[in-house]
Amino acid sequence: MATTGTVNAGYASPSKHTFVVEHLDPELESWQLLEYKTIAAECAASGSRFILSGMSASHPDLPQVEQSSQHVEDLVKSTGVPHDRVCLLDPKGESDLAPADGDLFDIFVFGGILGDDPPRDRTAELRVKGFKGRRLGVEQLTTDTAARVTRIVVQDKIPLNNVPYVDRPNIEIAEGESVEMPFKYVKGRDGKPIMPEGMAALLASDADKSILDLL
Repeated sequence: MATTGTVNAGYASPSKHTFVVEHLDPELESWQLLEYKTIAAECAASGSRFILSGMSASHPDLPQVEQSSQHVEDLVKSTGVPHDRVCLLDPKGESDLAPADGDLFDIFVFGGILGDDPPRDRTAELRVKGFKGRRLGVEQLTTDTAARVTRIVVQDKIPLNNVPYVDRPNIEIAEGESVEMPFKYVKGRDGKPIMPEGMAALLASDADKSILDLL
């Protein structure tokens, strides 16, 4: 059975970018809290900035996360970064994300709903803002994985098709019991899928629900 890799099993770089997740759901679920905490920790480790935008109120369980009530368009304007230096990670983007994009863009924007399976293309809500789009491949990714892959490509300069993955790993949640995750995850240096700390425990606590209901 696969277990989850740790954050420091991933990749880090001194390069600096801003990663913005626009929270598009009306609620903030437990699994989203874990994903956002993970993104914040990995961005801090890489010298990058992470902002969670579109928050109606600051969430008390995310004290380590920079939260903003502004939606992404207004947030970008407030930074003074030119519109053409903002990249939207979009399944329908004009091209795949490439290492050179780390020099072309200062801000990378994600819709905080990339975990849908099957995908619902809610990134369309951000696509209309006119940001340049880049793809992370054809498969749907969780939000923390999307941010992680983006950082690996644009900061560590690893081409998208060279990023190692563990596809649909089985996560052990109890002795003799496991659940298959419906997504692929970056493979850590320990060979395990990199997932948010606490995800296995959350899955165990919701073992009577299907993984699709949880995610």
